Amino acid sequence: MLHRPATLTTMLAIAAVTLAGCGSADADATAATPTSTGHGAVAGASELSEPPLAVVTIDPDGLVRQLDLLDESVAELGDMPTASRASTDGRYVFADAGEGISVIDSGRWTWDHVDHFHYYRAEPAMLGEVPGRGPATVATTSSSTTGSTGVFFAGSGEAVLLDTAALSKGEIVERFRIETEPYEGIVVPIGSYALVTQPHGGVAASVSVLDEEGMPQPGVTADCADARGTVTTRVGAVIGCADGALLATLVDGEVELERIPYPAGTTAPPVTGFAGRDGRPTVAGLAGDHGIWLLDTRERTWTLLPVDRPIVQATAVDDEAQHVLALAADGRVLVIDGATGELLSETEPLVAESLATGAGSPTLVADQPRAYLNGPAENVVYEIDFADAARISRTFATSTQPTHLVETGR
Repeated sequence: MLHRPATLTTMLAIAAVTLAGCGSADADATAATPTSTGHGAVAGASELSEPPLAVVTIDPDGLVRQLDLLDESVAELGDMPTASRASTDGRYVFADAGEGISVIDSGRWTWDHVDHFHYYRAEPAMLGEVPGRGPATVATTSSSTTGSTGVFFAGSGEAVLLDTAALSKGEIVERFRIETEPYEGIVVPIGSYALVTQPHGGVAASVSVLDEEGMPQPGVTADCADARGTVTTRVGAVIGCADGALLATLVDGEVELERIPYPAGTTAPPVTGFAGRDGRPTVAGLAGDHGIWLLDTRERTWTLLPVDRPIVQATAVDDEAQHVLALAADGRVLVIDGATGELLSETEPLVAESLATGAGSPTLVADQPRAYLNGPAENVVYEIDFADAARISRTFATSTQPTHLVETGR
């Protein structure tokens, strides 16, 4: 395990150069996705003919279960400390326990090879803990067998880059761990590099590029006031800033940073978190009471979709019909036309009790054919056919509260 005691501020002092111009990238190169001659295969895994989709839930006591969406079987994967939130790269589940994160291998993943896909299944496993203090922000790529995973602990101010290839072998290996001051920072992997925020006045204010050993890359730094929220799309890695988004792409093996500003004159609040279907260029985020921001990383554009009611989550399907899904504050799932903003359909209030009581974290996840929503207070996971008038296609009752939900195998 590699630990670098030097502070990030000291290390970046030798390389801090403000971004003077904007880079550009060719369309849809796998900018944030490392390549592999093995097409995502690892020892002991079976290659399948279709994606082995599942949802992983964590209950209030830390019990982790995985629901197979093909045969509807349920497996208990293990126990962990009580989690405050969970995220995934489509294979690994990163559960935030406040004093570090628990890493869970679902044993299911899809390898995106741009023009085709490979699907794998292996034995699931509880891989262990990554120590740290305070809320953890996790950033991943679309590869579950190569590259890196970024973790930033707000309480201890530690920026950590994990070796994803080691995770695929059941090992937790830190490429670097850099000490900063406590604040809400971000570490975002891209190729063989990582974007790491720098603080100013207790908030993330700029972004620099480090290599996998934690060494700064001279001349690749950009201002990003109040940096919050990150996602990896088909085009590159995104970090939200107060004035728009910072898009990082790989061009001839080097990282280029490009600004995507909000439209001039907008009064809608900036995005603080992004969500969308894996492998697509468009993602969504909340715009306060103004509705939903859509960020198209391929076209480098923002679109504001007004919504006629308060919403608490939004995600972009980015399919041919340009569906955008939203979870309203009253527990309904809304299906919106991303091109026109028209409300196409909506469900009944599926998770009204969960939202009203604060029981767990209802999470809306979008896949190509379906969406999934957990109701902790309702003790249920819903499968929603959003293209068919938001029809509830399946309902999975749970024996305990599904406090957190992620989808794996995608």
